[in-house]
Amino acid sequence: MNKRTPVCLVLKSAVLLVTLLCVFPLFATNPQKKEMKELNVKKVSLANVAVENIPALLDKEKVAFQSINTVNWKAFPYQPEVQFRIAHTDDAILVHYKVKEASVRAVAAGDNGAVWEDACVEFFSIPAGDGIYYNVECNCAGILLIGAGAGRENREHAPQEVMDKVQRWSSLGRQSFEERVGECNWELALVIPYSAFFKHQITSLDGKTVRANFYKCGDKLQTPHFLSWNPIALEKPNFHCPEFFGTLNFE
Repeated sequence: MNKRTPVCLVLKSAVLLVTLLCVFPLFATNPQKKEMKELNVKKVSLANVAVENIPALLDKEKVAFQSINTVNWKAFPYQPEVQFRIAHTDDAILVHYKVKEASVRAVAAGDNGAVWEDACVEFFSIPAGDGIYYNVECNCAGILLIGAGAGRENREHAPQEVMDKVQRWSSLGRQSFEERVGECNWELALVIPYSAFFKHQITSLDGKTVRANFYKCGDKLQTPHFLSWNPIALEKPNFHCPEFFGTLNFE
Protein backbone atom coordinates (compact mmCIF):
# COMPACT_ATOMS: atom_id res chain seq x y z
CA MET A 1 0.00 0.00 0.00
CA ASN A 2 2.73 2.42 0.97
CA LYS A 3 4.66 1.67 -2.23
CA ARG A 4 1.64 2.42 -4.41
CA THR A 5 0.62 5.68 -2.68
CA PRO A 6 3.21 7.90 -4.46
CA VAL A 7 2.04 6.54 -7.81
CA CYS A 8 -1.57 7.40 -6.96
CA LEU A 9 -0.55 10.89 -5.94
CA VAL A 10 1.34 11.39 -9.20
CA LEU A 11 -1.66 10.22 -11.20
CA LYS A 12 -4.02 12.51 -9.29
CA SER A 13 -1.67 15.45 -9.79
CA ALA A 14 -1.47 14.74 -13.50
CA VAL A 15 -5.25 14.60 -13.80
CA LEU A 16 -5.55 17.91 -11.93
CA LEU A 17 -2.94 19.54 -14.15
CA VAL A 18 -4.71 18.40 -17.34
CA THR A 19 -8.02 19.71 -15.98
CA LEU A 20 -6.54 23.11 -15.24
CA LEU A 21 -4.93 23.28 -18.67
CA CYS A 22 -8.32 22.54 -20.25
CA VAL A 23 -10.27 25.03 -18.17
CA PHE A 24 -7.80 27.95 -18.20
CA PRO A 25 -8.00 28.59 -21.96
CA LEU A 26 -11.76 29.01 -21.64
CA PHE A 27 -11.24 31.98 -19.35
CA ALA A 28 -8.33 33.26 -21.42
CA THR A 29 -10.28 33.24 -24.69
CA ASN A 30 -13.57 34.36 -23.17
CA PRO A 31 -12.64 36.97 -20.53
CA GLN A 32 -15.97 38.72 -21.05
CA LYS A 33 -17.78 35.75 -19.47
CA LYS A 34 -16.45 36.81 -16.07
CA GLU A 35 -17.66 40.39 -16.51
CA MET A 36 -21.20 39.87 -17.79
CA LYS A 37 -23.64 42.10 -15.96
CA GLU A 38 -27.00 40.75 -14.85
CA LEU A 39 -30.22 42.62 -14.08
CA ASN A 40 -33.63 41.55 -12.79
CA VAL A 41 -36.50 43.16 -14.72
CA LYS A 42 -39.57 43.91 -12.64
CA LYS A 43 -43.07 43.34 -13.98
CA VAL A 44 -45.46 46.31 -13.61
CA SER A 45 -48.92 47.30 -14.75
CA LEU A 46 -49.26 49.93 -17.48
CA ALA A 47 -53.04 50.26 -17.20
CA ASN A 48 -54.14 53.81 -18.03
CA VAL A 49 -50.56 55.14 -17.97
CA ALA A 50 -49.47 57.41 -20.85
CA VAL A 51 -45.92 57.15 -22.15
CA GLU A 52 -44.96 60.55 -20.71
CA ASN A 53 -45.82 59.17 -17.26
CA ILE A 54 -43.50 56.16 -17.51
CA PRO A 55 -40.83 57.91 -15.37
CA ALA A 56 -43.39 58.52 -12.61
CA LEU A 57 -44.61 54.91 -12.84
CA LEU A 58 -41.10 53.53 -12.49
CA ASP A 59 -40.48 55.90 -9.58
CA LYS A 60 -43.60 54.53 -7.89
CA GLU A 61 -42.49 50.96 -8.56
CA LYS A 62 -39.02 51.77 -7.19
CA VAL A 63 -37.25 50.58 -10.35
CA ALA A 64 -33.60 51.55 -9.96
CA PHE A 65 -31.41 53.19 -12.57
CA GLN A 66 -28.38 51.44 -14.04
CA SER A 67 -25.39 53.28 -15.50
CA ILE A 68 -24.22 53.14 -19.09
CA ASN A 69 -20.68 54.16 -18.24
CA THR A 70 -18.20 51.76 -19.86
CA VAL A 71 -15.71 53.54 -22.12
CA ASN A 72 -14.42 50.71 -24.28
CA TRP A 73 -12.18 52.62 -26.70
CA LYS A 74 -9.37 55.01 -25.74
CA ALA A 75 -9.80 57.01 -28.95
CA PHE A 76 -13.23 58.14 -27.65
CA PRO A 77 -12.74 58.97 -23.96
CA TYR A 78 -15.66 61.37 -23.49
CA GLN A 79 -18.14 60.00 -20.96
CA PRO A 80 -21.51 61.74 -20.63
CA GLU A 81 -23.67 60.80 -17.66
CA VAL A 82 -26.14 58.16 -18.84
CA GLN A 83 -28.58 55.98 -16.92
CA PHE A 84 -31.38 53.63 -17.88
CA ARG A 85 -34.00 51.58 -16.13
CA ILE A 86 -36.21 48.85 -17.51
CA ALA A 87 -39.44 47.07 -16.59
CA HIS A 88 -41.99 44.96 -18.43
CA THR A 89 -45.74 44.44 -18.62
CA ASP A 90 -48.00 41.75 -20.05
CA ASP A 91 -47.28 42.95 -23.58
CA ALA A 92 -44.41 45.45 -23.62
CA ILE A 93 -40.96 46.47 -22.40
CA LEU A 94 -40.60 49.88 -20.75
CA VAL A 95 -37.28 51.72 -20.94
CA HIS A 96 -36.46 55.10 -19.39
CA TYR A 97 -33.17 56.90 -20.07
CA LYS A 98 -31.64 59.93 -18.36
CA VAL A 99 -28.72 61.73 -20.04
CA LYS A 100 -26.45 64.67 -19.24
CA GLU A 101 -24.04 65.60 -22.03
CA ALA A 102 -22.10 68.49 -23.57
CA SER A 103 -24.28 68.86 -26.69
CA VAL A 104 -27.35 67.36 -28.31
CA ARG A 105 -28.44 66.85 -31.90
CA ALA A 106 -31.55 65.41 -33.55
CA VAL A 107 -31.11 65.64 -37.32
CA ALA A 108 -32.50 62.26 -38.44
CA ALA A 109 -35.57 63.12 -40.49
CA GLY A 110 -37.65 60.03 -39.84
CA ASP A 111 -37.83 56.54 -38.43
CA ASN A 112 -35.12 54.06 -39.50
CA GLY A 113 -32.83 56.97 -40.38
CA ALA A 114 -29.28 57.55 -39.09
CA VAL A 115 -30.31 58.17 -35.47
CA TRP A 116 -26.91 56.93 -34.21
CA GLU A 117 -25.35 60.09 -35.62
CA ASP A 118 -27.49 62.17 -33.22
CA ALA A 119 -27.60 62.14 -29.43
CA CYS A 120 -28.76 58.54 -29.29
CA VAL A 121 -29.55 55.78 -26.78
CA GLU A 122 -29.83 52.14 -27.79
CA PHE A 123 -31.18 48.79 -26.55
CA PHE A 124 -30.00 45.57 -28.20
CA SER A 125 -31.53 42.22 -27.23
CA ILE A 126 -32.10 38.59 -28.25
CA PRO A 127 -35.72 38.17 -27.08
CA ALA A 128 -36.31 34.73 -28.62
CA GLY A 129 -32.93 33.26 -27.67
CA ASP A 130 -32.33 32.01 -31.21
CA GLY A 131 -29.41 34.24 -32.25
CA ILE A 132 -31.57 36.88 -33.95
CA TYR A 133 -30.98 40.16 -32.14
CA TYR A 134 -32.88 43.44 -32.39
CA ASN A 135 -31.39 46.92 -32.17
CA VAL A 136 -33.80 49.56 -30.87
CA GLU A 137 -32.09 52.93 -31.30
CA CYS A 138 -33.69 56.29 -30.50
CA ASN A 139 -32.39 59.85 -30.72
CA CYS A 140 -33.19 62.59 -28.22
CA ALA A 141 -36.25 63.68 -30.22
CA GLY A 142 -37.87 60.26 -30.22
CA ILE A 143 -36.91 59.30 -33.78
CA LEU A 144 -36.55 55.55 -33.80
CA LEU A 145 -34.72 52.78 -35.63
CA ILE A 146 -35.46 49.07 -35.22
CA GLY A 147 -33.41 46.42 -36.98
CA ALA A 148 -33.21 42.64 -36.80
CA GLY A 149 -30.76 39.99 -37.93
CA ALA A 150 -28.05 37.56 -36.89
CA GLY A 151 -25.17 39.95 -37.58
CA ARG A 152 -24.20 43.53 -38.34
CA GLU A 153 -24.60 43.20 -42.10
CA ASN A 154 -27.88 42.88 -44.03
CA ARG A 155 -30.10 43.86 -41.14
CA GLU A 156 -33.83 44.12 -41.76
CA HIS A 157 -35.63 47.28 -40.64
CA ALA A 158 -39.04 47.08 -39.04
CA PRO A 159 -41.89 48.30 -41.30
CA GLN A 160 -43.45 51.64 -40.41
CA GLU A 161 -46.65 50.05 -39.09
CA VAL A 162 -44.50 48.28 -36.49
CA MET A 163 -42.58 51.46 -35.65
CA ASP A 164 -45.81 53.37 -35.12
CA LYS A 165 -46.78 51.05 -32.27
CA VAL A 166 -43.73 52.04 -30.20
CA GLN A 167 -44.76 54.87 -27.86
CA ARG A 168 -42.13 57.55 -27.29
CA TRP A 169 -41.68 60.54 -25.03
CA SER A 170 -38.75 62.94 -24.99
CA SER A 171 -38.20 65.79 -22.56
CA LEU A 172 -36.79 67.78 -25.51
CA GLY A 173 -39.93 67.40 -27.62
CA ARG A 174 -40.43 65.53 -30.87
CA GLN A 175 -39.12 68.05 -33.43
CA SER A 176 -35.77 67.63 -35.19
CA PHE A 177 -33.04 70.22 -34.57
CA GLU A 178 -29.39 70.94 -35.38
CA GLU A 179 -26.70 70.50 -32.76
CA ARG A 180 -27.09 72.56 -29.60
CA VAL A 181 -23.75 73.03 -27.87
CA GLY A 182 -23.81 73.43 -24.12
CA GLU A 183 -24.57 71.16 -21.20
CA CYS A 184 -27.96 69.55 -21.64
CA ASN A 185 -30.05 67.19 -19.54
CA TRP A 186 -32.65 65.10 -21.31
CA GLU A 187 -34.85 62.07 -20.77
CA LEU A 188 -36.48 59.53 -23.04
CA ALA A 189 -39.17 56.95 -22.33
CA LEU A 190 -40.19 54.11 -24.64
CA VAL A 191 -43.02 51.59 -24.54
CA ILE A 192 -41.82 48.78 -26.81
CA PRO A 193 -44.63 46.30 -27.49
CA TYR A 194 -43.62 42.71 -28.11
CA SER A 195 -44.91 43.16 -31.65
CA ALA A 196 -41.87 45.38 -32.26
CA PHE A 197 -39.86 42.15 -32.37
CA PHE A 198 -41.37 41.73 -35.79
CA LYS A 199 -39.59 38.58 -36.90
CA HIS A 200 -40.96 36.59 -33.97
CA GLN A 201 -44.28 35.90 -32.29
CA ILE A 202 -43.49 36.91 -28.72
CA THR A 203 -46.49 37.03 -26.40
CA SER A 204 -44.77 37.06 -22.99
CA LEU A 205 -41.36 37.43 -21.38
CA ASP A 206 -42.52 36.26 -17.94
CA GLY A 207 -39.81 34.18 -16.33
CA LYS A 208 -37.55 34.46 -19.37
CA THR A 209 -33.83 35.21 -19.51
CA VAL A 210 -32.82 37.56 -22.33
CA ARG A 211 -29.31 38.57 -23.31
CA ALA A 212 -29.02 42.32 -23.97
CA ASN A 213 -26.91 45.45 -23.87
CA PHE A 214 -27.57 49.18 -23.62
CA TYR A 215 -25.60 51.94 -25.31
CA LYS A 216 -25.13 55.69 -25.67
CA CYS A 217 -23.54 57.21 -28.76
CA GLY A 218 -23.37 60.35 -30.85
CA ASP A 219 -21.31 59.74 -33.97
CA LYS A 220 -21.64 63.28 -35.34
CA LEU A 221 -21.78 65.29 -32.13
CA GLN A 222 -18.91 67.71 -31.48
CA THR A 223 -17.51 65.05 -29.13
CA PRO A 224 -18.27 61.59 -30.50
CA HIS A 225 -18.63 58.85 -27.89
CA PHE A 226 -19.55 55.18 -27.58
CA LEU A 227 -20.60 53.95 -24.14
CA SER A 228 -22.01 50.59 -23.14
CA TRP A 229 -23.65 48.95 -20.11
CA ASN A 230 -21.83 45.68 -20.56
CA PRO A 231 -18.12 45.96 -21.54
CA ILE A 232 -17.06 45.23 -25.13
CA ALA A 233 -13.60 43.73 -25.63
CA LEU A 234 -13.08 44.70 -29.27
CA GLU A 235 -10.45 46.94 -30.85
CA LYS A 236 -12.85 49.30 -32.65
CA PRO A 237 -16.30 50.72 -31.78
CA ASN A 238 -18.93 48.12 -32.55
CA PHE A 239 -22.23 47.61 -30.75
CA HIS A 240 -23.28 44.69 -32.95
CA CYS A 241 -21.56 42.06 -30.84
CA PRO A 242 -24.00 39.71 -29.03
CA GLU A 243 -21.10 37.82 -27.46
CA PHE A 244 -20.74 40.78 -25.08
CA PHE A 245 -24.41 41.13 -24.13
CA GLY A 246 -25.33 41.00 -20.46
CA THR A 247 -28.34 39.21 -18.99
CA LEU A 248 -31.87 40.39 -18.21
CA ASN A 249 -34.00 38.18 -15.96
CA PHE A 250 -37.69 38.98 -16.46
CA GLU A 251 -40.01 38.40 -13.51
